[in-house]
Amino acid sequence: MTDGAAPDRRRPPSAQHQRLRGVLLAVAAASLLAWLVPPLGPLARRIEFVEALQFSFFAVVIPALAVAGAPWALLGLAGRPPREFDQDGHLPPPSLPLKPAERLAVGRRQHPGAVRTATFAVLFVAGAVVWRLPGAVDALARHPWLALVEAVTLVAVGAGLWLELVESPPLVPRTARPGRIALAAVSMWAIWVLAYLVGLAHGSWYHAYAHHAGAGLSVWADQQLATGVMWFVSACAFIPVVFWNLVRWLQAEEDPDQELHRLVRQERIRGRTLGQGRAAP
Repeated sequence: MTDGAAPDRRRPPSAQHQRLRGVLLAVAAASLLAWLVPPLGPLARRIEFVEALQFSFFAVVIPALAVAGAPWALLGLAGRPPREFDQDGHLPPPSLPLKPAERLAVGRRQHPGAVRTATFAVLFVAGAVVWRLPGAVDALARHPWLALVEAVTLVAVGAGLWLELVESPPLVPRTARPGRIALAAVSMWAIWVLAYLVGLAHGSWYHAYAHHAGAGLSVWADQQLATGVMWFVSACAFIPVVFWNLVRWLQAEEDPDQELHRLVRQERIRGRTLGQGRAAP
C-alpha cells in the first residue's frame, strides 16, 4: 500500500532517542551562538564564502537540527512520553488535557492540505532569496547587527520547512513521502540556483567585500568558494531526506506481481457478475 499522510501507531521514544534529540538541540543552539559572536560573526562580515557558510547554517543546518532535536516533552509542550496515535491518525481519549504540541499535531493531521505545506516551502525560498540579494548581503557586511535579524528570519522559515520534511514527535509531516521528496528537492534546488548565480558572475556580486590584488582571496576564488559551500551544505541536508523517503516509499509499495494478480481477480469477478446478470431472465 502506498505510504499516505496518516502514519500508523508509533512507539514512545526510548531514553537513548531522547538523549540524541537533546544532543541535536544543543548542537543547534551552539551553532547559532557561534555564528553570531566572534570569531565567526565578524569573519563572515569580511570574507564572502564565510558569510555564505553562515547563511547555510542559519537557513538549513540549524533549523534541521532544532526540529529533529526539539524536546517538546522537556519543554512541557507534550506528554511524557508522547501519546500514540491510532491507525486513523487520532489520539485516544487522554486522561489529561492535550498539551500545545499535541494539539498542534492533531490539527496538522486533521488538515494535511498540500497548500499549507507548499506555503512553508514558499516562505523558505522567499527568505533565502531575500537574504542572498546583493543589497541584503552588503547591508549585513556594513551593519553586523543585521545578522541577528537574518538568523531569526531564516531559522523560523527553515524550521517551518523541516517540520514538513522530518518527524519531531509528536509532530509528523503532513504530506506523504512523494510530497516530502518534492519539497526537499525544490528547496535544495532553490539554494543551488542562488549559489549558481554568484558562481557565474563575471564581476563582484557583493560590493561590500573588499578584494585586493595580491592580498587574500581574489573575487573569483571567494565567489567560487561561496558557491561550493552553499551547494555542499544544502546537498548534505536535503539529499538524505530525498533518498530516505524514496526508499521507504518504494518499500511500502505493493509487490507488482501481487498487484497484477489482484487486478486479474477483480476482472474475473467483474466478468462473472456481468455474465450472471445477462443470463438472468
